[in-house]
Parts: sequence; C-alpha cells; structure tokens
Amino acid sequence: MKNREIAQIFYEMGEILEIKGDNPFKIRAYYKAAQNMESLTEDIERIVQEDRLNELPGIGVKLALKIKEYVTTGKLRAYEKLKKKVPSGLIKILSVPGVGPKTAKLLYEELKIDSIEKLKKAAKEHKISQLPHLKEKTEENILRGIEIIKRGMERMPLGVALPLANEIVGALKKLPEVKEINPAGSLRRKKETIGDIDILITSTRPAKVMDVFTNLPCVSQVIAHGETKSSILTKEGIHVDVRVLNPRNYGAALQYFTGSKEHNIALRTLALKKGLKISEYGIFNKRSGKRLAGEKEEDIYKILGLSYIEPELRENQGEIEAAKANRLPKLIEESDIRGDLHIHSNWSDGSASIEKIVEAARKRGWEYVAICDHSKSLKIAGGLSDKELKEQIKEIRKLNKRLKGFRVLAGIEVDILKDGTLDYSDELLRQLDFVVAAIHSGFKQSREQITKRIVKACENRWVDVIAHPTGRLLGERAPYEVDLDKVIKVAKHTGTFLEINAYPKRLDLNDIHSRKAKEGGVKISIGTDAHTLDQLDYMTIALTAARRGWLEKKDVLNTLPVDRLLKKLKRNK
Repeated sequence: MKNREIAQIFYEMGEILEIKGDNPFKIRAYYKAAQNMESLTEDIERIVQEDRLNELPGIGVKLALKIKEYVTTGKLRAYEKLKKKVPSGLIKILSVPGVGPKTAKLLYEELKIDSIEKLKKAAKEHKISQLPHLKEKTEENILRGIEIIKRGMERMPLGVALPLANEIVGALKKLPEVKEINPAGSLRRKKETIGDIDILITSTRPAKVMDVFTNLPCVSQVIAHGETKSSILTKEGIHVDVRVLNPRNYGAALQYFTGSKEHNIALRTLALKKGLKISEYGIFNKRSGKRLAGEKEEDIYKILGLSYIEPELRENQGEIEAAKANRLPKLIEESDIRGDLHIHSNWSDGSASIEKIVEAARKRGWEYVAICDHSKSLKIAGGLSDKELKEQIKEIRKLNKRLKGFRVLAGIEVDILKDGTLDYSDELLRQLDFVVAAIHSGFKQSREQITKRIVKACENRWVDVIAHPTGRLLGERAPYEVDLDKVIKVAKHTGTFLEINAYPKRLDLNDIHSRKAKEGGVKISIGTDAHTLDQLDYMTIALTAARRGWLEKKDVLNTLPVDRLLKKLKRNK
C-alpha cells in the first residue's frame, strides 16, 4: 500500500513543479521515481527497515530521505509545502487524461477552473475551445477523459486487485480452521478491472476466521463483522467480503458467485430444459426436489452434460456451446512460457543490466529473453542512438557466447513515427534478432492515419511484433482510434505477431482482441515490458488476458523453443 501512496505523491510533486515551470530534470526525476515505486512488488516498508533504499533504481539520496520520512512518519513535509504553492483543485484536474500541467494552468488563469465539476461544465459549454491553442477536439477529449477516470474510480485494475486478494487469501489459508478458500466474482474470472473482492471459504470455526480477517494489517475499516460473513475496507478503499459456507454447498456457491451473470443465466436456462434447477445451494431435480450435487463445482457442469468450463471463459461468449461439444480450448498455462519477448535494460530506461535480467529470467525457468530498449526518438525514455544500438548488439552477441542453455535476443522497441516510418533504417533493423514496433506519439490522429501507420509497420520485413496495439492505459487513457480488424487481416498476410503487453495498466491486447487475433490466424507474442526485475512477474497478469482470449499454447510465440521461434519470424523465412 505504501508503495502506491509514495508513487502518487511523487507524481503529484512532479506535476506541481511542471505547473510552476521548474527544472525539467528535477520534474523527470520525480516522475521516474514514481513509476519505479508504482511497479515495485516488494514492500517499501521492509526495504526501509533493511536500509536498502540505495538498491532501488532512480532513487538518489534526496528521494531516499523523502521515502524514509514518509514511511516512518506518514507525512512528507516537502510535499505539504509544495501543495500550498498551487490551488488544490489543479492537482485533481491533472488526473483527467488530456489535461497536462500547461493546460491546467491556462484553464485556471483564464476560466478559474479548479475542480473536475467546473472543468466538465466549461467543456460542455464550449468555453475551453475559445482559449488560445485549444480546440473543440480538446473539449471532446476532456469529456472523454472525465468518463475514463469516473470508471477508473469505480473499478480497479486486476494488477492491483490480484496481489491484494492473494495476500488476504494467503493469510487466511495458513489458519488450520480454513479448509477450502477461493476468490470469486470478476476476480476469479480474471477480468481486467475489478469492483469488490469476494472470498469464499469453508471452516470448522468460522468465528475465529472472521476475527483474523477483520484484524488483518490491510484493514482500515470494518463494515460488518458476522460469524459467516464479514466486510472490510482496505487502507486503499477497496471493499472485501469473506463468506463462510457449508462444505456441502461449497461447489455450487463457488460456481454461482463466480458468475458472470450472463453465464449463470445461460446455465440455468439449460438446466430448466433438462428438468433441473441450479442455485447457490446445489443442483436439483425440479420435479422431485432431489439434490443431485453441490459439494464440487465440477459436478454442476457434469450433470448438465458439459465439460468443465474454466472461470476465465465464463462470459456467455460461446463457452457453453463449446463445452456441450467437448470443444473447449486447453488454455495456456504459465508453465508453457519459455521466455519474455519485451524487456527494457539499463541501456535505455530500464533499471537492470542485461546480465541481471538473464539471471532473473533463469530463476523463473525461462530459456530466453528479448531485450527491447526504446529507440532514439523517445528521448525522454533514454532511447538508443544508432551507434548505441550497434554497441548493444555487439554486447549481446558477446554475452551469448558465454551463456549455456540460454539465449538473449538482440531486439528493439522501435517507434512507429507520425508519418508511419520507423525510427531506424531497415539496414540497422536487419542486424537485430527481434523487432517490436510501437506507437508512442500522435495518439489523437484519425482512425485512418493510425491504422495506416500500424499497417505500414506490419508490411516491413524486419518488424516482428506490434506492441500494445491500442495504446490504452486502464483508467487513464482511452485506446487510440485504430481499425484492429484491418490490422489483424494485414498481420496474418505479412506474418506479423501482435503483442499482449503485460504491464497491468495496459493488458493490451485485451481478451476480446486476443481472441479475434486467434480467430484471424495471427499468433500472439507476450512481453512483460519490464523496466525492473520484479516486473518480470507481470507475465502472470498477461496470461489472464491470454486465457480469457481462449488462447492455447500453440497460439503464443513465447511457448516455442528459441530455435523454432526464430524460424517463425518473417526475417528468417
């Protein structure tokens, strides 16, 4: 929790300094530190206790002192002092996608806008487009951005919910009184965003379990404390329910509370046609009332004449028909993954050396990684010049000569520029093993322009993968306008792969588009987009989108041994 609190503070400090027109390097240092804190999977409080702040990337002596101050006191004097230098409402306005520090300052100075409510009103009344350099399109983007943050407040990314749920489940699982325990709802189905967290258990001593649950370190408020159901709010404002169930009904209840609503309605319709009735207490013969099953979830599906349907598929998107015909996919597993195809090193804006990345990848049982640092146009991320990229290729070739049973692919995340050209020449790209192409600018171009840029990249012989193809950031930035159906069709023709980017705020491609790609004959590449070593764990998050997209081992490039993988690339055909 403290990790995200500190990240938010550093983001806000960077934004305030930007409004004030402060030193760009100082601003960048705060943003970089915020990103690193946000992605840190280890608890910052433990790092402070063990005096290891100097090990964190992008955290110098001054920032380390600020982190230590906040962890030990719960406050940061520099932040409190800085906040007083700008109207408080400006920080809230900056949370709206499409409103940067310069725009926020202009809106305040010209229209006295210091709240999201005033911002929305001004945009609807077309007052913003009357200001210098701002247009009607700006107003549209602001209104769309307000809707995005509104939805973001209602639901949290899976990348936030899953670790929290795992922490709670892990703590309760240790109790000898807990026999079975599972999350339910959209979390168990691994949806990309989650509302509340629901956890179901069976127990011999429910009251003891509830006492432990309501006193966990993450609890800020106990909403309800009963013997079989309790509700809490975490310190981050997340609602968590724990229910204790009768073991006899556990399977039926787990199926019922996992959902989705649409899946459950379809199941109940099927049951009625067979003279059966399903509830959270079991499956019954409708005429006699005899209970047929309920203890095990698998039995519910079996009695209905269906193969067991994995939770990720339960969206009434054809899974029931596939289960009837025994045609459900054998979903990809984490053990199928042999490597990571999108990692950043300290050659650009990553924190670790290539050697350290290899070491961390080997610990995960992987056989290869693709180092894909940023290209030269992305200067803010330390993009590599032509000369630096050539030097990196040489270093990787030397490293591979020393490695046994592991391969580092010399890759790049090359920018697709606004005119559709790539950031490096074909002559330089052909020297690489693996090229990931991505859009990092011109997000507001038309659907036709952006689609044309991506299509042009697909048609380049040296481009292997299109990274994060829709450019979205969950709760922060809407996808740019792109005709993905056309991109999939072209990618099939050119032999280009599409990426599921594992960064939790991206999960891009999403499940729907991943399935479309599969149906369109396009294979998927999975990249963690890791900038720190612990972000390699994001592979787990990416696999949720893959599984929800009905992907099997054969649909994903990373499941191949490295030699077979390289043969699949169009440059080697």
